[in-house]
Amino acid sequence: MKKYLVIGNPIDHSLSPKLQNWWLKENNIDAIYDKIKLEDNEIKNFIQDIKEQKIAGCNVTVPFKKTVIPFLDKLSPEADQTQSVNTITFENGDLVGHNTDIAGFDTAIRKLNFSVKDKKVLILGAGGVVPSLIFALKNMHAQEITISNRTREKAENLKVLFNNLKILDWGDLTDFHMVINATSLGLNNETIDLDFSSFGRDKLFYDVIYNPQETHFLKMGKHLGCKTENGKTMFVYQALEAFKLWHKIEPKVNKDTFKFLDND
Repeated sequence: MKKYLVIGNPIDHSLSPKLQNWWLKENNIDAIYDKIKLEDNEIKNFIQDIKEQKIAGCNVTVPFKKTVIPFLDKLSPEADQTQSVNTITFENGDLVGHNTDIAGFDTAIRKLNFSVKDKKVLILGAGGVVPSLIFALKNMHAQEITISNRTREKAENLKVLFNNLKILDWGDLTDFHMVINATSLGLNNETIDLDFSSFGRDKLFYDVIYNPQETHFLKMGKHLGCKTENGKTMFVYQALEAFKLWHKIEPKVNKDTFKFLDND
C-alpha cells in the first residue's frame, strides 16, 4: 500500500488526511494519507524517504514550503517562480516540487464571482503561501498588491521574486478592495491587532486559514459589513491538483465534499 503524507509544524489543524483518504476510497486506490509534524533538521531525511519510495509523495505546509526546495531535483515553472512548493511527486527517478496553491486560490476567487481585475489588494503576512497568492493575483490583473508583515524585511524579500510590489509597515493600513490574511494569526483564535473600521463596507476579507472556519479576522470583516471567505475552497482545489498529480485521476468536488469537511 502506498503512503502519502502532509508535513508541517504545526500540523494538527490540517484536514488534508480527511479529504485525501476520502478521495482514495472513492476512487478505489490502494493507498493511505497521513500527517506528520517535523522539525527543520528532519526534512532532509524525510525527503530522502520519498526518493527511496518508502513514501510515495507528500504535501508541504507551513513553514516548509521553501525549506524543501534544496532537496528536490526539479521544480515546476510555478514552483520555481514562487520558490514555494506544496506538493512533491516522484517522476522517472526525480523528486519534483509543484505549487498547487496558485490553482487552488485562483479557483476559490473565481467561485466567489469576485473580479480582482483593476483592484487594490492588501496581503497580511509574507510567509509560505504569499508568493502563490501574488502570482495568482498578478495573473488576475490586480491593479496593486501591497504586502504588510510584522517583520518588514521578510516582506521586502518578496521583491526579489516579483516586480511592482508595495510594502507597508505593519499597522500602516492603505485603502484596498480586498484584504487577505496570510498569517497564522487565527489558527488558535488569535486576533489581528489592526483597525479596519475606517475603510467602509463592500470589501472582501479573505482568510487563507480554513480551520477554524471563522477566524477573528473574518468576524471583524463581517461586523464591518464586508464579504468574507475562508480558505476552505482554496484548500480543496489545491488538494485536488495534488491528487491529480499523484494518481492521474480528477476526484469529484461537490456540496458533499464541503459538508464532509465541515463535519469535523
